[in-house]
Amino acid sequence: MFVFVTALCVSCTNANKTVTENKSDSTNNAGPNSTEIKSILIFGNSLTAGFGLDDPATEAFPSIIQQKLDSLNLPYKVINGGLSGETSAGGNGRVEWLLKNKVDVFVLELGANDGLRGIPVDQTYKNLQSIVSKVKAKYPACKLVLTGMMIPPNMGEQYATNFKTIFPKLAKENNMAFVPFLLEGVAGNRSLNQQDGIHPTAAGAKILAENVWEVLEKEL
Repeated sequence: MFVFVTALCVSCTNANKTVTENKSDSTNNAGPNSTEIKSILIFGNSLTAGFGLDDPATEAFPSIIQQKLDSLNLPYKVINGGLSGETSAGGNGRVEWLLKNKVDVFVLELGANDGLRGIPVDQTYKNLQSIVSKVKAKYPACKLVLTGMMIPPNMGEQYATNFKTIFPKLAKENNMAFVPFLLEGVAGNRSLNQQDGIHPTAAGAKILAENVWEVLEKEL
């Protein structure tokens, strides 16, 4: 099940580092009497950025969530804050830049690269907590969502177990809505992953979007 992450760190590091903002007509044409457009920042690594997809601007899972919001006429703009190769430490150093503009909903998707590098679990936890604390301090009313991740047992059974527990613990302690496993239904399925066996295809990204949407929808 965990083959999908064995080369994630290496392949992500070589990817183009981009932060894209998904926009639609409904978010660009709000007049003075229009409903206020709220923002959803999805902050993560290559899974969020849409690494390897033909058109991440339309096929990455944050883009698919934007399409869902538009189809339901919900006044939200999704900001794709994904950066390929990102670790929790890197995210902790980068998040404040993306918080310059108001964030109404914050979705945190980080940690996989930490696990693959064998970074101590307590260090990853502290970095993720620091990211959450910065968001809460800047925007106390912001709603928070966390996506869970797992790593392969070849990193050591105890380490893999400890790593997995970071996410529900963080979610509980910060009152965050929780997606138990971002790659549920995609990990290990060759037909839903690219040739590298790591990153989801466009079809796989749709499943990631559904996994997140199932939890995110309740927060809107």
